[in-house]
Amino acid sequence: MSALELCDVTFSYAAASGTRTAPVLRNVSLEVPEGAFALLVGATGSGKSTLLRLAKPEIAPAGELVGAVRVLGRDARGMVPRDSARAVGYVFQNPDAQVVCDTVWHEMAFGLENLGVPEGEMRRRVAETCDYLGIEPWFRARTAELSGGQRQVLSLAAALAMRPRVLLLDEPTSMLDPLAEKNFLSLLFRANRELGITVVVATHAPEAMTDVATCAFELRDGEVRAASLEELSRPVPLAVPGGRSGEAPRAGAPLVWVGNVWHRYARDGRWVLRGLDLKVGEGEVRALLGSNGCGKSTLLDVVAGVSRPQRGRVRNAAAAGQALLPQAPKALLACETVREELSEWAPAGGYGPTEVDAALEGLGLAGAADRHPYDLSGGQQQLLALEKLLLVRPRLLLLDEPTKGLDRAARERVACRVARARSDGATVLLATHDREFVRAVADSVSLMFDGSLAVTEPAGPFFASSWLS
Repeated sequence: MSALELCDVTFSYAAASGTRTAPVLRNVSLEVPEGAFALLVGATGSGKSTLLRLAKPEIAPAGELVGAVRVLGRDARGMVPRDSARAVGYVFQNPDAQVVCDTVWHEMAFGLENLGVPEGEMRRRVAETCDYLGIEPWFRARTAELSGGQRQVLSLAAALAMRPRVLLLDEPTSMLDPLAEKNFLSLLFRANRELGITVVVATHAPEAMTDVATCAFELRDGEVRAASLEELSRPVPLAVPGGRSGEAPRAGAPLVWVGNVWHRYARDGRWVLRGLDLKVGEGEVRALLGSNGCGKSTLLDVVAGVSRPQRGRVRNAAAAGQALLPQAPKALLACETVREELSEWAPAGGYGPTEVDAALEGLGLAGAADRHPYDLSGGQQQLLALEKLLLVRPRLLLLDEPTKGLDRAARERVACRVARARSDGATVLLATHDREFVRAVADSVSLMFDGSLAVTEPAGPFFASSWLS
C-alpha cells in the first residue's frame, strides 16, 4: 500500500471574486511508498505546500480539486478529523503557527486530549515521546521561552505523540541554525527508520537530507517529475550581481544606538539581552548572526520599540520612518487579495497602481493578484510582506530571517531588493542564519552570543577569520 498517492490531481485556488485562479497543480501523479523518506522540491510558489496540505483535510486549501489524493489507500477528502489525526502528522514551516499552548507539557497533551485519549494512555504517549526526543529537561518550560530549535522539536514531538503513520513537513528547518538543523534531521531520520513512519519533506535545502532520503520529486510549472538524489546533494551557490562581500561599511553617523541594554520576557526569566551595545551607521547594512535563542529577534524588537528593555537606553533616529519584517510574515498581511495587500499603504507611502503592478510582476505574483495572501506559499508570503514594506521606502529596514523558506532564485531576489533599498538611502539591520545571504548583502557582521555582541567586523574580515562556512 502507498502511504501517499496523487492521481491526476489538478488544483486551483479560489479568487476573492469567486472565480478560479490559474491551476497551481496540473495533472500531478506521484506515489510515496510506506516507510519512505521522500523529498519534495521546487521553486518558491511551485505548489509544494499546497500538495502537502491536500493530504491533511483539516488544513486543506479552499479551491477546486480534480483527481484523487489518497493517504494509506483512503481518499483524503473522506477522512474525518479523528482518523486524519491518527493517520497523518503535519509540521509547519513556522513552529509559532503550530504551538498553541503556554507550556511544553500542555502542548504535548493538547492533541491527545482533543482525540479523547484516556489519561493513562496519554501520560504514556507523552512520556515515551519526550524520552525518545530528549525533551524531558525542558518538559515544564513555557513555550514562549523556548528557542526556535526547541519549538520546532516540540512541534515534531506533538505530532509524533499522536502516533501517525505518515508525517508531512513543510520547510521544517528553514528557521534553524546549522546545529539545530542537524539535530532536528537526526530526530526525523530516527522516526523514519526506527518507528517506521513515512516521512515527506517539502524543502529548498535538500542537500542536508539526501543521505537519508529514499526518493525525491520536483514540482515545476504545476507538474511533477522524479528527481535525482545525487543531483539534489549538490548545493548551488547564491549568485547576486554586485554582492558586497569584503567591502568595508559606508561611513555614516550612527542612526541606531543601543547602550548597555538588558532585557528578559518574565520577571524571573533568563536575561535574553545582557549589557548589549550596538551602533549602526546611516546607510549601513548590518547582519546579526548567532544560534537560535541568542537574542537576534529580541534585539530587532528593542530597536523597533516593540519591546522595552528593563535596563539601558535605545536611540533610533529613524523611528518615524522604520519598517520591521517579523519572522511570521502573516503579521503584516491583513487584506483580502494580494493586490490589495500591496496597495494598502499607497496613500501614506506615496505610490500608486503603477508601482503595485511592477511589484506584482517582480514577485512573479501577477497571476495570483486576486488570491488571498494566506493561500500563497510561506515563501511567497515572505516576499509579499517584504515588498509591501519596501514600497513605502523606509529609512530603516529591520529584517528578521528574510530568506527563510525561499529557494535560491528568491533569495537572490531578496538580496537585490536589499541592495536597491540601501542604494536608495535605507539603513538595514537584519537577523539571519543564512551566511551565504550575508556574504552577498552585508557591509558588516555582528555575532551574537550570551545576550550580547561577541564580535563586530566588516563582512570580508569576519568571514575570512571565521572557521564556519
